Amino acid sequence: MSNEPVSKIASQLSRLPGIGGKSAQRLAYHILNMPQEQARELATAIWDGRKNVRTCSICGDLTVSDPCPICSSPKRNARQICVVRDTRDVPALEQMRGAYSGLYHILHGTLSPMDGVGPNDIRVKELMERLVDVDEVILATNPDVEGEATASYLARLIKPLGVKVTRIAYGLPVGADLEYADGVTLQRAFEGRREV
Repeated sequence: MSNEPVSKIASQLSRLPGIGGKSAQRLAYHILNMPQEQARELATAIWDGRKNVRTCSICGDLTVSDPCPICSSPKRNARQICVVRDTRDVPALEQMRGAYSGLYHILHGTLSPMDGVGPNDIRVKELMERLVDVDEVILATNPDVEGEATASYLARLIKPLGVKVTRIAYGLPVGADLEYADGVTLQRAFEGRREV
């Protein structure tokens, strides 16, 4: 009986991605040993976040205001849209500190016929509706099978509209050693090379 709170908390935490049973149990004990006020702040932050965050009606990103700050910013280039798989990709790209000043479109998934995910299951229709007065669509889906299939599918849909379609380059990360890179990564690095 005395471990019931630990079990309940651990059971809920183990539902989170990347949290196994041992990690969930360790986190549960940590939470139960926190000062009550810290535990309340954690619970409140989770509840308030879940209650107040919604998806932007334009790009599909997570936001508390609709449209989101990126879509509503007059400083962003509305003629350029970067297409990404999910909401976690936007903060990663925004770390480039001004290297990209366009808008985003979050698909909320990628095409995966093996899993029954088709074009109607991700935000393809919404993307196509946004392509009025757009000069370039940058496809920034992951370099895996599903990401490549999705990028290829979108390129075939968008190119006939006269919109420039580009794909982000893939290759070696800064500081990487060639000897540890796999063949596909090296091939992408060579394909994405540019003149210096």
